[in-house]
Amino acid sequence: MLDYLAQIGANLRYSVERLGRFGRFAGKMAVYLFVPPVKIGRIVQRIYFIGARSLWLIVLISAFTGAVMGLHGQQTLAQFGAAAQVGTLVAAALLRELGPVVCALMVAGRAGSSITSELGVMRITEQFDALKIMNLNPFRYFMAPILLAFVISVFLLTAIFNLVGIFAGFVVSGGLLGVSYGSYFGGIIDFVVFSDIYFGSIKALVFGALIAWVSCYKGYYTGKGAEGVGAASTEAVVLASVLILASNYVMTSLMW
Repeated sequence: MLDYLAQIGANLRYSVERLGRFGRFAGKMAVYLFVPPVKIGRIVQRIYFIGARSLWLIVLISAFTGAVMGLHGQQTLAQFGAAAQVGTLVAAALLRELGPVVCALMVAGRAGSSITSELGVMRITEQFDALKIMNLNPFRYFMAPILLAFVISVFLLTAIFNLVGIFAGFVVSGGLLGVSYGSYFGGIIDFVVFSDIYFGSIKALVFGALIAWVSCYKGYYTGKGAEGVGAASTEAVVLASVLILASNYVMTSLMW
């Protein structure tokens, strides 16, 4: 019995220690954002990798998402005589929820896993230890630029996701189902308010920071060997996805 309780206590202590390390890691990433000089070149490189190279995926996913919403939205609203308001439905859903959430999940899967693998390889080849010997801080040279790049990239990609999705919804509902241009975009202008855009943008910024936090943490503390790198990449995507969905619920309940 005592051994069983001791094992429970050891597991609990281990979990609390890992949670504390997770929180300290986020704090160090945030602190080194403000340590000069700012590594503009590294930030631009990361934005290109995270944002520009994810653009085709975001455009493709957003086009199909908006098209499906336009199709089903028009058919559902038509049952209540409100088919002309399909633009409002598509825009509100994308701006408030689907845009930032789906975009963040796609970026976590494509770029987040790659960042984790890159940092994991650096860990198992002892490159971080070499940087410390040369008095170079990994958080300043790697983590802080990655954090800022993820925040900027997810924010911009979410804006593109929303725009493409709204126009894709019009192509389907207007071009195939007969909803007029004026009805579609007029409903958006009349009923979509600034707070929809504002709160959706806040979500995108938070999601970008969460992806960077999880990806860098899992890569920095990866296990030994190639198997450890693969496991860390998988764990990063899973944990980032869970945190995105959980934080989305919390922010939605507070904002609306």
